[in-house]
Amino acid sequence: MTAIEHYPDEALQRVSPLRVTMLGIRGFPNVQGGAETHAQNLSVRLAELGCDVEVIVRTPYVPKGSSRTFGSIKLVRVWSPRVPGVEAFLHTFLGVLRAAWTRPDILHIHAVGPALFTPLARAFGLRVVVTHHVLNYENEKWGFVARSILRLGERAGMIFANGRIAVSVALASRMERIYRVPVRVIPNGIDRPQTMQSTATLKAFGLTPNRYALTVARIDEQKRQLDLIEAFARASQPAWKLAIVGGADYSSGYARAVAKAARETAGVVLLGHQTGDALAELYTHAGTFVLPSSHEGQPIAVLEAMSYGCPTILSDIPPHREIGAASAQFVAVGDVAALAQRLGATFAARSNRRCDGAERERLMQCHDWRQIARHTLDVYIAALAKGSDAGQRAALRV
Repeated sequence: MTAIEHYPDEALQRVSPLRVTMLGIRGFPNVQGGAETHAQNLSVRLAELGCDVEVIVRTPYVPKGSSRTFGSIKLVRVWSPRVPGVEAFLHTFLGVLRAAWTRPDILHIHAVGPALFTPLARAFGLRVVVTHHVLNYENEKWGFVARSILRLGERAGMIFANGRIAVSVALASRMERIYRVPVRVIPNGIDRPQTMQSTATLKAFGLTPNRYALTVARIDEQKRQLDLIEAFARASQPAWKLAIVGGADYSSGYARAVAKAARETAGVVLLGHQTGDALAELYTHAGTFVLPSSHEGQPIAVLEAMSYGCPTILSDIPPHREIGAASAQFVAVGDVAALAQRLGATFAARSNRRCDGAERERLMQCHDWRQIARHTLDVYIAALAKGSDAGQRAALRV
């Protein structure tokens, strides 16, 4: 059975697989980023459902000598410069031109920056689905012009796409309220945790099981690593360390400030980007997981940490609350004193309290990649079955 043969409408019966092209991400595997992780796992599950999936990736992140396939997924390297604010713009433009030539059944664009080219893709007669991952224009690193372009990309994606997806209820509700179009909520997913007995990675970085706070995120203003380092210093517990996993997308003043603060604060360890067994080991043995970010879409790192049973300390923002972690502790964004107090209490506790099994199982069921792929396929079928011209006309009146 092909990906859509089980749908009853005779007009949708196919002999060939549904051809899907994904665009808007840097690449995969082992490329840092929530959208990249999402696209990688979604592509694998869609292929399992019978789709023919290709992903257009950026040359700086997928070297020339690397494999042109990931399992059954075709990776297509398209040139892009590694320049902030320019990279995604040029790459998406070239990717849309390529899709206009190859004619996939669905062009799936990830993120609001690349979604700026949704009208161009529609002009070429392509069926477009857009996934909104996060309100990128709220990131402090962008100036007025960049934020304006990102907002315009969001508007273009929401108005002109044939199908719209948001990774959280709060994000979908906001888009429906602003643009008056239907948006399907399809969350991020996670795999079953791979609990590790090994401590080789910990030893390499001088970490002790259950005696380090872990954060996993790219080094970026919105993730607020500087707040976390300052709070850790105030908590002042020599037996504990702070393990910061993640790298910077580009050399920036903020990345340099984080590196400097880490060097000057005892117990802070920068681990860089980690994946696979090394990351699983870090989650397995963490004493607590912390993410004090100013805004998120739906952070996969938080979902992963919870799946390993890590106690969590999170910034009090809607996407974190929406995850529904009963055991999570919340602090206001930017409240370093409160964050230090939470860390200090965790460090002083004698027991290593983990999330209970029922909560972890609920999490796994709500964020199962196989179900996420099936729901995404539903959006594809709806986009093929009918256009969204009525919705676009209504949205254009906003």
